[in-house]
Amino acid sequence: MPKMDFLPVILGSDDNAYGMARAFHEEYGIRSIVATKGHLLSTMHSKILEKKIFENFDDPKTFAESLLSLKDELKERAEKLILVASNENYVELAVRARAVLEPHYILPFVSEQMMDDIIFKEKFYSMCEEYGLDYPGTVIFKKGMDPHMELPFDFPAVVKPSDSMRYFNAQFEGKKKAYVVDSREEFVDAITKIYGSTYDGTLIIQDYIPGDDTTMYVLNAYCDRNGKVRMMCLGHVVLEDPTPILIGNYVAIVGDKNQELYDQYKRFLEAINFTGFANIDLKYDRRDGKFKIFELNIRQGRSSFFVTANGYNMSKYLVEDRVYHRDNPVVYGDNEVLWHGIPLDIVVKYTTDPELKEQVQRLIREGKTASTLYYEKDRSFIRRFKLYSYYKTYHQRFEEYFNPRG
Repeated sequence: MPKMDFLPVILGSDDNAYGMARAFHEEYGIRSIVATKGHLLSTMHSKILEKKIFENFDDPKTFAESLLSLKDELKERAEKLILVASNENYVELAVRARAVLEPHYILPFVSEQMMDDIIFKEKFYSMCEEYGLDYPGTVIFKKGMDPHMELPFDFPAVVKPSDSMRYFNAQFEGKKKAYVVDSREEFVDAITKIYGSTYDGTLIIQDYIPGDDTTMYVLNAYCDRNGKVRMMCLGHVVLEDPTPILIGNYVAIVGDKNQELYDQYKRFLEAINFTGFANIDLKYDRRDGKFKIFELNIRQGRSSFFVTANGYNMSKYLVEDRVYHRDNPVVYGDNEVLWHGIPLDIVVKYTTDPELKEQVQRLIREGKTASTLYYEKDRSFIRRFKLYSYYKTYHQRFEEYFNPRG
């Protein structure tokens, strides 16, 4: 069998990993390698990927050694090996091991210095100041500071970790991805819980921008090896996951367009010489009419299959750039497809904005919908049954946790 031009090696096994494996399969008919530490439903019982399990794969030493042990087998099958990370932790592991991995793998990620400037949110907001990006009013809070201190904005406020990777590993009762606190008492309680765990990093306290899930937007971009933007696609969020530990994860997105935003963030990404996938979370602030950035993820997002679903296959931009070194014109997304990570009847039921609900219902009638994990070329009874059983739990989750805020 002749060697393939390239082979994707996807780090992790969640929805994001499956979405990228599906994108490669749709575009190139390739079965991706999924390197991970365990089994998650998203990538189980799949025919479009090949899984490699490594114990303690999230340990830096084990991570590098595992990928090095895999390289010879994979190099017999493909000329080039491309790493694709499904979460921030795997990006960090890969970037910090660049010196030993890069002779064997393509690492389409930012530099280590830029990664540190972006993933630590207090540094990132300084970058926003420098480049004129709007962001919510922010206070940097460190362990040992007085939680009764005066804030420059009123409650409600948002409390979230600056170091999301370290926070991910902290386990404690009542843990949330981010806290929306309505009073001083709730504020103190959240800080006490967080610092009562193993997390001792900085916290970000932010002015709460009014508006429910439908005021959120997500901008995905791909920047090539020379720091030039080659693709941008905007999504209008319909719903977020209400499950406390998953708050902030989008479960329904409609393709959108906004050339002003595209131009602004293209200038920013190219000014800092960003490379690879960028996933930017924004919220529209009706108080001043501005889109305000929350964070910049240095990889495609968990819900980024909405980009592929809207006709802009994410794997193609990566391969055109890193495998074939083609400098194609920039593509701006303007299609209108509904991506959903939950059953459609839940999307319709819990969408609060009347205009957006009407749009969602129209797209459903027109058949312009897509879901990451349901792939016609990857069907089996056991996979479909397990996915159906999993998605069914969302009815109870929304009933229990959904709480739209104005």
